[in-house]
Amino acid sequence: MKEEEDGPPNRELYALLHISPDASDEEIRKSYRQWAQIYHPDKIQAPHMKEAATENFQRICEAYEILSDENKRKIYDIYGMEGLTSGLELGTKLNKAEELKEELERLRKLKEQQKVAAHFQPSGTILANMSLPHFLRGHGFMRGMAMTSSVQSQISTRNTLSIGGNVAVNGNSGGGGATLVFQHQLSPVSSIEFVGSTGLRSLLGVQTSRHLSQHLTATMGLALSLKDGSLNLSNMWTRQLSETTSGNIELALGSDSTIGVGWQKKEQKSSASGQLKLGINSFEASANYTRRFSKKSHGHLEGKIGSHALVIEVGGGRKLSKFSTVRMLYSIGIQGISWKLELHRGGQKLIVPILLSRHLNPVFATGAFLIPTSLYFLAKKFILKPYYLKREKQKALENMERTSAKVQEARAAADKAKQLLQNVANRKQKKQQELGGLVITKALYGSVKALKKRDEPVEPNDELASQFIDVALPLNFLVSDDGQLKLHEGVKKSGIMGFCDPCPGEPKQLYVEYTYGGNIYEVVVDDYAELLIPQERHRI
Repeated sequence: MKEEEDGPPNRELYALLHISPDASDEEIRKSYRQWAQIYHPDKIQAPHMKEAATENFQRICEAYEILSDENKRKIYDIYGMEGLTSGLELGTKLNKAEELKEELERLRKLKEQQKVAAHFQPSGTILANMSLPHFLRGHGFMRGMAMTSSVQSQISTRNTLSIGGNVAVNGNSGGGGATLVFQHQLSPVSSIEFVGSTGLRSLLGVQTSRHLSQHLTATMGLALSLKDGSLNLSNMWTRQLSETTSGNIELALGSDSTIGVGWQKKEQKSSASGQLKLGINSFEASANYTRRFSKKSHGHLEGKIGSHALVIEVGGGRKLSKFSTVRMLYSIGIQGISWKLELHRGGQKLIVPILLSRHLNPVFATGAFLIPTSLYFLAKKFILKPYYLKREKQKALENMERTSAKVQEARAAADKAKQLLQNVANRKQKKQQELGGLVITKALYGSVKALKKRDEPVEPNDELASQFIDVALPLNFLVSDDGQLKLHEGVKKSGIMGFCDPCPGEPKQLYVEYTYGGNIYEVVVDDYAELLIPQERHRI
């Protein structure tokens, strides 16, 4: 199963020493001394724990050796352990700071070249217009077809080239065209774009964009039509109104002069936009709203009214895989009643509008909406959902079998690390209890799905129990003398002493239940998120 973690890489050593990625040299030394006192083999009296102490002490020493060396730390932060063991060999190969900087710069350029090579983005759309009335009259089901295709390539750090083409067929007539776009980044805040098009829309144009301030961007364009020689000027100002909302004003002067205002709002689970456009002989207002019900499904509502349009569109979509999404939309308006089927795969789209009727019959319109909606929910409940649950469970079992030996080994190492922390953790816990301070009563780290069922009774050998580990002891050890606990942002928690990854490839969370001042608190945080307790908002 593919790992679903988006946290920063190369942070395991910071988790091991329990420090921030921005920690100073003094903080690194202080943390190293603290952990060295716990895990130094000479401090351990029990013979059976000597080996575990030696192993963990070596890990601490290795982490300190790397993070306390400015050059090694720089390499580790950029390239991880691979950079230290293979890509950048320290010692005789890189004795001087200048040589290190040159090698770092060489590897940065190599990485940049690889990134540029990866910036080869094809995209395309196939539009197949279907018509039921057309078919019933004996003229065939296909009414027309259009295809567009483009390839965008970042040819250098500042230059992007895009080449595209389009063709459209409607009945016995059709046409096509080609477009060439060259974009140059003038500076970090401004760019210029040159456009050339031939065929259906033959024109030459130039457009420039500039960030006037942190929240304001201006775009100006000039286009010359090669068909009638008309000149068109466009201006757009975009303003960031808040973290999630932006607005824009657009003015177009030419053969079809218009002025328009619009806004966009995008939040974690929903997005919305609206636009009002006024022309000399026309007007149009539109709005749309999208709601994400889960990571895989969403609903969509859109409306448009204007001189030549009046339509309402409602529907939804589902993500089939990382790259594929399907959508079905139902629309009703002055042009009739229709369905629209869409398949999105990477940068490619297949769109199939199906005109059902040109007449707005209430009974037909209701049936055209309810029948496919009902069929979808029935199929989802009795076919799709059981199938996906079975497939996910099978993948999870395969992943567990593949990583079981590695997980058992990591659990054993974590248990030994916890045994070495136990005496100090118990003393800290007892002191906090006497002061009415911070005491971790329960802490579980593991699979998001398993933690949602944490209150259900489980057997020690149950599959659910294998998806998380008990980390109350190492967290009690990390509680400071003033009764606070902080886990740093951007550091994967499985690297903390006494932790391990119980379910590789699965998204993970940390659940903590604690007492403070006689009150009970609980909190759940994501794997790379910061944890700072106690906080009043965690109170039960």
